[in-house]
Amino acid sequence: MKPRQWLVTALLLAAVSASAEGVPAVRLLHFDSPAPLGRVGRPLALEAEIENAGDAPLEVALSLKLPEQIRVTAGEPPPIFSLEAGARREVQWTIEATDTFSGNLALAVTTDGEAREHPLWITFLPPMSREKLPYIPEPIPAKTEILIGAHHCPLWEADKPHMWKQLIKHPERTPALGFYDQNNPEVSDWETKWAVEHGVSFFIYCWYRTSQGGPVETMFSGAIHDAFFKSRFQDKVKFTIMWENQNRGKAGVADERDLMDNLLPFWLDNFFTHPSYLVVDNKPVLFIYRPEFLVDDLGGEEAVVAAFDKMRAACRDRGFDGLWLLGEYRGLDRNHLEKMKRLGLDYSFAYCWHVLDNPSPERAINTQMEYIEKTKELGILPQVVTVTQGWSGWQDEGSVWTIPPEPYKDLLRRAKAHIAAYPPEELGARMLLLDNWNEWGEGHYIAPYREHGFGYLDAVREVFSDAPPRANLLPEDIGMGPYDTAYREHRKEERELSALAGEHAVKPGTDPEGLMAWWSFDEEDGCPVVRDMSGNRTGGYLRNARRAPGVDGNALVCDGGAVEVPNHPSLSPGEAMTLACWVFTENPAQEDAWMVNRIRGGATHTGYRLGLCGGYPCFALPQTEWSHHLTSDTALPAGWWVHLAVTYDGRWIRLYMDGREAAHLERTGPVNDGGLPLTLGNFETGHRAHFTGLLDEVKLWHRALSPEEVVMQAQEF
Repeated sequence: MKPRQWLVTALLLAAVSASAEGVPAVRLLHFDSPAPLGRVGRPLALEAEIENAGDAPLEVALSLKLPEQIRVTAGEPPPIFSLEAGARREVQWTIEATDTFSGNLALAVTTDGEAREHPLWITFLPPMSREKLPYIPEPIPAKTEILIGAHHCPLWEADKPHMWKQLIKHPERTPALGFYDQNNPEVSDWETKWAVEHGVSFFIYCWYRTSQGGPVETMFSGAIHDAFFKSRFQDKVKFTIMWENQNRGKAGVADERDLMDNLLPFWLDNFFTHPSYLVVDNKPVLFIYRPEFLVDDLGGEEAVVAAFDKMRAACRDRGFDGLWLLGEYRGLDRNHLEKMKRLGLDYSFAYCWHVLDNPSPERAINTQMEYIEKTKELGILPQVVTVTQGWSGWQDEGSVWTIPPEPYKDLLRRAKAHIAAYPPEELGARMLLLDNWNEWGEGHYIAPYREHGFGYLDAVREVFSDAPPRANLLPEDIGMGPYDTAYREHRKEERELSALAGEHAVKPGTDPEGLMAWWSFDEEDGCPVVRDMSGNRTGGYLRNARRAPGVDGNALVCDGGAVEVPNHPSLSPGEAMTLACWVFTENPAQEDAWMVNRIRGGATHTGYRLGLCGGYPCFALPQTEWSHHLTSDTALPAGWWVHLAVTYDGRWIRLYMDGREAAHLERTGPVNDGGLPLTLGNFETGHRAHFTGLLDEVKLWHRALSPEEVVMQAQEF
């Protein structure tokens, strides 16, 4: 594997040729460049990996489809090569561009006379000679008449590689720093340089508390404490925080004492008195997400007012003239705004704007401005305006949209003109907020990245500053980086696991008629994967989980860990399905406890899941959001092994316990495919909604077993 390689997709699988059983014979596991951005005249590597997931050798041909200004300079593979059953092959190319380019090239994969093209977005920026420098050149801020702030999402820590999962599906979102470690001070310095040289003068870091009532404990705080506070350029930019007060019971305060004795002193000592913290009119600026939750935490609206007054007084005791308190809200409910005013908040602001029904850029701009203008017309609580670049959600759910850089300028100009009419003493006249610097997973970001390069930041500078354009440096231009070492190591480990989990395995008793996956958990002790005993190579990874003796061989111990099976065509039944397993528990009456799940937030109209609701086996096969859920007429007994099965024939869902039909529900249409992984033993890896007990012999068919066949399965052990 190349030094800077990461997999664009581990098992985000592309079907190239289907076998008779419906499982793709050739899968594209990886197609990407190890460099987020290219430059004209500079070699750029491309890498691909393909796998023969079938049972027989295949002849495969690969060819690149390139625009006229891009050519291959090295690394063409043989025109046709053989790929043995189960084998993988890596291929590398080197390409160069003679002119700037931003768009798709494609890899054509041909087998059995059928070709499939797989696009990849590549951007070549203007040429720039490489010059090795000792460090990032000091930023030269672009002056602006007002303060421009950018919301900052600091989720991208080295030990949380799963946070990048959404970008595996969207390589066009790859940041200019790669899948970086947010806790690296050099990353912070690059962010500062890029921000201030384009007119962005402060960051609003999302700030997360993890427990209430005692000393402050946090998560995702490394971007401030490990990176920004240790960066060289921290005096070139301001920062503030948005208190993420949304996880009730953990993220807020237990009572006023907790607020005044624990939380506020932490902020004063670590943030408000820091020389780079954003202070306006000698008042620190604090943003609060879900401020209305404080009503319950503190015991009523009057208690919140009193607490805010005490916070301002405490700031005055430390030499400030008070404290600016801004509450997040992105709606037009008069009652909600009046409540925010009663609580004593100084301003409202939006973290982002949601626009429904996959809008065009023009409608996304107009809708945002309508919200902003109507909020002003209500005249209840003054606002600090936010403008949003786009939205996708973490699973491409709901409304998905993006405003490209050129129309984004129009949004910025309209927002600038709007706030110019505010009273000059208001914060809303003196600052504008940009959503978002780096919400890569949710699909809103303006930091440099593959698809549009520096386009959004150039737009900000053009609208708000008279400063001339400066060279937009990349780390590789000056011999620095990479910053994605931890992620590359993670992907290397995942690739090794993927190969191990994809080994061909068959257990006696395999049903050739539609059995697409069979997880028996019978691997040797210490094996980090669970193989698919149906022969279809749909294996999974053990995540903080272990095995114990089961109904036959070993079983999966379900106590919070899980097996994660990456997305694979075998997991998508199509028109009919059967899911069967053996379960054992000593804990009856489990609630919201899932043993097999392929439904996730943002894709709740897709997939399927099997679990316990109030101790009763239940199954969901949604057609619309959270629809089509059925529950057994009998509770799961404790203390012995029980066979559970669910069949779907395109008309009826039937739930069985030990071969007896225990529930049925009418439903028509195919099984909706969300393209998601499958979790065994839990709702998802690390989730609290997990089944407690043992899980064994999980089988998935792409057909509905007959009642007689279900009985045979239930009598197997």
